[in-house]
Amino acid sequence: MSSWIERQFSSHQLQLVTTALVSGATIAGLIYGGQALRRKVAVKELKASISPLDEEHPGQRLTDFGAASALPSAAKEDERVAALARRAQQGDYDDALIEEQLTRTATFLSPPRFEKLRSSFVVVVGLGGVGSHCTSALARSGVSHIRLIDFDQVTLSSLNRHAVATLADVGTPKVRCVRKRLEAVVPWVQWESLNEVWREDKGDRLLAAWDNGRGKVPDYVVDAIDNVDGKVELLKYCHQRNIKVVSSMGAGCKSDPTRIFIGDISASIEDPLSRTTRRKLKSFGISEGIPVVYSTEKPGPGKAELLPLPEEEFKKGKVDELSVLPDFRARILPVLGTMPALFGYAVANFVILEVTDYPREVGIGKGRVKMYDGILSGLQGLEERLAREAGQDPIGLKIPITKDDVGYIVEEVYRGRSVVSGLPTRLALTRWKKPQDGFQIDQRWDGQKSATVKLGDLVCMTKEEATIHEKEVLKGGTPPEVYYDVDVVQLRERRRQEELQYCTYR
Repeated sequence: MSSWIERQFSSHQLQLVTTALVSGATIAGLIYGGQALRRKVAVKELKASISPLDEEHPGQRLTDFGAASALPSAAKEDERVAALARRAQQGDYDDALIEEQLTRTATFLSPPRFEKLRSSFVVVVGLGGVGSHCTSALARSGVSHIRLIDFDQVTLSSLNRHAVATLADVGTPKVRCVRKRLEAVVPWVQWESLNEVWREDKGDRLLAAWDNGRGKVPDYVVDAIDNVDGKVELLKYCHQRNIKVVSSMGAGCKSDPTRIFIGDISASIEDPLSRTTRRKLKSFGISEGIPVVYSTEKPGPGKAELLPLPEEEFKKGKVDELSVLPDFRARILPVLGTMPALFGYAVANFVILEVTDYPREVGIGKGRVKMYDGILSGLQGLEERLAREAGQDPIGLKIPITKDDVGYIVEEVYRGRSVVSGLPTRLALTRWKKPQDGFQIDQRWDGQKSATVKLGDLVCMTKEEATIHEKEVLKGGTPPEVYYDVDVVQLRERRRQEELQYCTYR
C-alpha cells in the first residue's frame, strides 16, 4: 500500500495537479480574506462617522411602522399656520372671513343646507390619492369636523396623485400631512387625526362620536382604503350598524374620466376591485345598499395593468414579506395621477349632496340596472319564441346570460347604442344570425334546459329594430349580410372582434 502511494506521488502529472489546486486555494483564500478585511474597514469607518448618542445627538425609538417616533421640528411658516389654526379652532377667528371664503358654496346650497354642511362630521379612512383629494374638497367646501384615519406615511412615489403633500412631507404620517396643509387653507376646521390601521375590532373607537364619544356621531364615512380586506371590514361594519358610508373603488389602471359613475355597489361592473369587494360582502349577506364610485372602463391591449412580481423577488423568499403589512399588496399599481383626484372629488361631491339633502337625480348606474333587467327579460322571451318556432318545448328554459353580461355587451361592446341606427334608447339584445344547425336546447342534464346562445352571438338594437330583425333574419332566414347595408355589417364585425379581445380580460 505504501509503495503504491509513493508511486502516485512520484508521478509528475499528479504533482502539477496538486500544485495547481494548492495555488488556487491559496489565491482564493487571499481574495476572500482581502474582501473580508475591506468590509471590516468599511464598517469601522461607517461606525466612526456616526456621532455617539449624547445630548447633542439623542437616539429615538422607531414606531411600529418604521418611522421616527419624534417628527422633525416645524418650519417658521408651519409654526405660524399651526398657531393661527389653534386660535381659529378655539373660536378666535373672524366669522366674516369664513363667510367670505365659503360664500360661493353657501350661495349654491342656500343658507339652510349650508348650515347642515357646516355642522356635519365626516370620517375619511385612507388618505392616499382618493382620500386626500376628498378630504381637501370637504374641508374647502365647509365641513367643520373631519376625522382622518390612516396608518401610512407620505412617500416620494405618492406625490404624483396626493392632493396636498410636498417633498417636505415625505416620510411623515399622512394624517399629519393632510391636517397641516389644510390648516393653512381652512384654519377653523376641527380635526381628529388617528395614525392607525383600520381594523374591525377597533371600529367602536375609530368611528365613535366626536370628541371621544361626547359629540355628534359621524354623518358620513368615506372609504378610501386600497386594500380589499380592510375595505370589506369597514363596509361590513358600517352596513351592519346603519352608519352611512360611501366607498371608492379602484382608480388604478384607469384613464377615462367619462367612465366614472356613482351608484349602488350591485350596479358596478367591469371594476376588478368592486367585483372582489362585492364577492366578499356577499359572503356576509350584503349584496346592495352601499353607494360606490367606480369606473366602467375596461382593460385592454396597450393599457396599464398590474404586472406580476419579477422572478427575482420570488427567489428571495416569501413575497408577502414585501408588503407594508400582512395582507397588503406588494406590487406597484400603475396610477395616472388625475384619476384618483376625480374619484376623490366624486366621493366628496356625493357626501356634500347627501349631508345637505340637495336634490339630485338617481345615478345613471342604478337607472341602467333596471334597463339591464328589462333587456335580459326580453332576451329570455326571444330565446323561448325561437325554441317554440323550432318545435321545441321552451318551458323551464334558462339562458347562460347574466345582468352583468347584459351591461357589458350594451355599455362596453356597443357603447350603449344600436348597431343599426346608433340610437341610445329602448335598447334590446338579439342574436345576430340564425344558427346553422337551427335553434337547439341543451338538455344533456336531466331536469335542466339551457339555451345555446353566447355573448358573441348577441348584437344591440332598439326594440323596434329587434322585432323586425327577429322576423326577417332569425325566423325568415335572410342572412344579415344581405338584409343590412355594408356599414352596419362592418360595424357589427368590428364590435365582435373587440369583444373577442376584451373578453380575455374579464
